[in-house]
Amino acid sequence: VMVANAASLDGVAVAGEVERKLFLSAAAPIVVMDAVAGALASGIAPGLGRIGAMRAYAPLHHLIFWEAAGRPTGTTWRDIRNDLVLVATSANPGGEPLVIDDADARRRLGGIADLIVGHDRPIVIRADDSVTQVIAGKPSSIRRAKGYVPDPIDLGADGPVVLATGAHLKATVTVARGREAFVSQHVGDLDTVETVRFYRETAAHLLSLLDVTPDLVACDLHPDFRSSQFALEFDAPVLPVQHHVAHVAAIAAEHGETGPILGLALDGIGHGDDGGAWGGELLRVSGPRWERLGHLAPLALPGGDKAAREPWRMAVAALHAIGEGERARDLFPDEPMVAAVLARLDAGREATTTSAGRLFDAVAGLAGLRRRQDHEGQAAMELEALVGEARRGTGLYRLANGVLDFAPLLVELARPGLKPRCAAEFFHGTLIDGLVTLVAGHARAGDAIALGGGCLMNRVLAEGLVAGLSDLGFRPLLAARVPANDGGLSLGQAALARAHAADPTFSNPTKKIP
Repeated sequence: VMVANAASLDGVAVAGEVERKLFLSAAAPIVVMDAVAGALASGIAPGLGRIGAMRAYAPLHHLIFWEAAGRPTGTTWRDIRNDLVLVATSANPGGEPLVIDDADARRRLGGIADLIVGHDRPIVIRADDSVTQVIAGKPSSIRRAKGYVPDPIDLGADGPVVLATGAHLKATVTVARGREAFVSQHVGDLDTVETVRFYRETAAHLLSLLDVTPDLVACDLHPDFRSSQFALEFDAPVLPVQHHVAHVAAIAAEHGETGPILGLALDGIGHGDDGGAWGGELLRVSGPRWERLGHLAPLALPGGDKAAREPWRMAVAALHAIGEGERARDLFPDEPMVAAVLARLDAGREATTTSAGRLFDAVAGLAGLRRRQDHEGQAAMELEALVGEARRGTGLYRLANGVLDFAPLLVELARPGLKPRCAAEFFHGTLIDGLVTLVAGHARAGDAIALGGGCLMNRVLAEGLVAGLSDLGFRPLLAARVPANDGGLSLGQAALARAHAADPTFSNPTKKIP
């Protein structure tokens, strides 16, 4: 939502000192804050306790609010208090890049917008509004674009020119030149022709702006990503980088950590080097080398990618894992595919995943919050919104040989009659407790612990991990300038490619993506 200025902010959001400073900064990002209860219509951000607020920063915004305030005279703009709140959204259909010219606006937005306002100054580069939040008292990027790009990240040392092509979701590209890494603006998910075209334009523009040609190209390990296929088009060696290793490397690069580092990567799904679907990983990264120290216990992934869109499937997988699969018929009586899913699970025909994101989906399904998602992360965000205080120390997990198993917790969460809020609080608290225990088994006092992956967008989880690890004498590191999600992945790829090139004993990359 957009408000006129800081004087109007308090009517819709509960802003702390750091959040207010972000809101008033020159970058003018959207800042995600706790919402004032009852201040906004119920249809705005339903099921969530927070709201993204931004201030009017363009001349047109100011004119709208000035008119709404009755054209007051004798006062300054910053002192105007206006109760008008605008719901502001990017000028594009969902999943497509921003519209940047009038003809395209009429073609793509004519069936959506009642009025299109043109301008005689052309837009040269597409750039979304940046989105930030405050975690553990510090700013944290959710979407990095307008106001922050192309500010570089200092890599600490010179090296070859690297182009890193990112991943499939929340795609960005990074160009490393000299001792600096330049992370592009948020591009989006590479699902449409228009977004892929924008992605290519972004890479070409960044290379042209920096006047470089890549000596080395880094990409995700997944061979089917369009970003991985794009990497093969350059006349340079290609280095595939495991998804979660890149998450850890991005956090390390941002914080200037050049030595060996432990990292906890928690996200949806990334391609593992064993071909599996990873997503809840404890890693040790040292230069171009890395080691998988631990992970979440595998859980079935009914329907593959469908499970990410339909949390009921993960709930059925969770029930089956604890020996209560038949209860799924009563829990989801209106889902016609339950019987087929159970049959495949009984036959052992479903792939498995260690994904933390899918574990969130399973719990949201068990709690009756959501069976299907309208957008990525919806079930997990609604689960987070229910938490008043994460209930830690329950001990409802097992840890053996680096495998963290939350089956005992799932048994408790599957109990009939458990209220969603109680389920959310027990889940968050136990997840935090188990992950801290997993890390503590491999860390020494003073060690830096990189915390990355899309699940670290969850403020309850991130702050709980920071508190738990700090109490044990470790140094938890969160993403700040670049997102913890896949929007920061290209930075990690670039940093690992630099480390690879600096190590003469390591094998040379080739064009092949395994």
